[in-house]
Amino acid sequence: MTPANAAGKSIDPAAWNRSDGFSPGSMLLAHVPGVDLTATGAAPVTDIGSSLKRDAPIVIVDTRTGERWPYWAELDANATDPARQALIIRPARNFLEGHRYAVALRNLKDASGSPIAAPDTFTRLAGADLPGGDPLAARQTALRRTLQDLSRAGVSGRKLYLAWDFTVASEQGLAGPVLRMRDEALGRLRGRSPEFTVTSVADFTPEQDANIAREVKGEFLVPNYLNLPGGPPGAVLNRDAYGRPKQLGDNVRAGFQCEIPRAAFTRPARPSLYGHGLLGRATEVRASNVRAMAGEHGFLFCATKWIGMAEEDIPNVVGVFADFSRFDSVADRLQQSLLNFVFLGRTMIARDGLASDEAFQDGEGRSLIDRRADLAYDGNSQGAIAGGALVAVSPDVRWGVLGVPGMNYSTLLNRSVDFQPFQQVMDGYYPDKLDQQLCFALIQILWDRAETNGYAQHLGDDPLPGAPRHRILLHVAFGDHQVSTVTAEVEARTIGARIHQPAIAAGRNPEVVPYWGIPALPRRPYPGSALVVWDSGTPAPPVTNTPPLGPQYGTDSHEDPRADVTARRQKAYFLKYGLVVDVCDNRPCTAEHVG
Repeated sequence: MTPANAAGKSIDPAAWNRSDGFSPGSMLLAHVPGVDLTATGAAPVTDIGSSLKRDAPIVIVDTRTGERWPYWAELDANATDPARQALIIRPARNFLEGHRYAVALRNLKDASGSPIAAPDTFTRLAGADLPGGDPLAARQTALRRTLQDLSRAGVSGRKLYLAWDFTVASEQGLAGPVLRMRDEALGRLRGRSPEFTVTSVADFTPEQDANIAREVKGEFLVPNYLNLPGGPPGAVLNRDAYGRPKQLGDNVRAGFQCEIPRAAFTRPARPSLYGHGLLGRATEVRASNVRAMAGEHGFLFCATKWIGMAEEDIPNVVGVFADFSRFDSVADRLQQSLLNFVFLGRTMIARDGLASDEAFQDGEGRSLIDRRADLAYDGNSQGAIAGGALVAVSPDVRWGVLGVPGMNYSTLLNRSVDFQPFQQVMDGYYPDKLDQQLCFALIQILWDRAETNGYAQHLGDDPLPGAPRHRILLHVAFGDHQVSTVTAEVEARTIGARIHQPAIAAGRNPEVVPYWGIPALPRRPYPGSALVVWDSGTPAPPVTNTPPLGPQYGTDSHEDPRADVTARRQKAYFLKYGLVVDVCDNRPCTAEHVG
């Protein structure tokens, strides 16, 4: 029953059978021949608030609380054949772990405004009791509960086109594997630093680098929970008889690269992990904006690779878009990478860690790392998408900056210019557009275990076991071509962030109520999570699930916030003190375009 690729191979459900529910960011999929969402009055992405109207044609209800859930609805704009065009309903705030939700489609209309009749099978299910021997009898019994839940929420059974329910995965189902790996691996350290080796030290003159005085590279050891020695691309988690992650017996030699600012030789620098971008390398920590952040504000950044989605993984990632049965090889390596980052962070702050090595000392035995300061996290693009998961599971990071962020790849992929090469592979192996949306929904369930979408509920006052409460600063680039900003808005609502207002100049955002559901920041420094929009003049992106391709969308703003000196000042203050300060003088925040 799962989608089959061009070779006729259906997706093997083995990895999904370990799940105890659907993704917290589940896209809800249906096929409604002839539906016109404008004539129907369904809430578009530009008017999320209308999804909660009493007479909304699509209703989502939390059956535990009776709360109506906000969403937007869209038809798959990539499908040219209406017979294979998915109706996609996306939550505007992530669903809650372990909760069950009921969905109703009602009063649907075609382009002429005429009502669309409910399918015959659903009419039978919602009608009179079927005899016990009817093959639909059991389904009818299950549907009765759903209809009762909807009725209690004020949704009548009249004019229903379709109704169903689903259950969201639990905290254990989502974060359990990584937490088990983290607790086992850190427990063996007994408070000590992981083993590490410095392999190279390069000192720079001020003429060579005005911000960085020394670059240090090396390796650190992390228990290998993947099923192949060294955990290469294509490996999956090694599991015990109960399906739990189990150390294979060897260690992963993870590389690290650290940039020590000149300021550290006057005053020890604050330690921060850095997360690189899409399918990239740890060497991104030497990007000009990261070096400027280090030099301007006294941060010592260290990075390792997001294995699973690092440069070395590109052939494997391309391959899984030809056969999604192997998608666990992406998600599982990413879970190992979360452990790798946790270990690198511990190496940065432990007494016997990097600070004890002469490469991180000033020549007179004084540490260049301020071990009294909290460990921070700063990541961009993919480093923000995966970085939220890292912050959630780390026992050492309380404050994180997620630059040009988003979450939920099932929403992001169609909307990103970066996905185009992978889209071509997918078109060749899964050409049916309705199947493609099913594939996106399926792989998100596995991706949740290693990206922010599966952990966002715990990036606030409900931390995961063994982790502190968190504060997150989201820096969004308006019109971003690579990471859809609508997903950052979903993230902000989910983690309880506030937004800098005025967020953007009047008329720039096509939404009826721009940034609906995200309350404004107070005028004073704010000790909580926040979203700040940085505008460098790029036009608004499409309101469909398509990427901003073409001259009408201008030049990409993706790199602009991190390159802005004012944005870096806001980031630094947040990472040092956990406070969001207004650096834009009560006006929209603007950045220069770096292109």
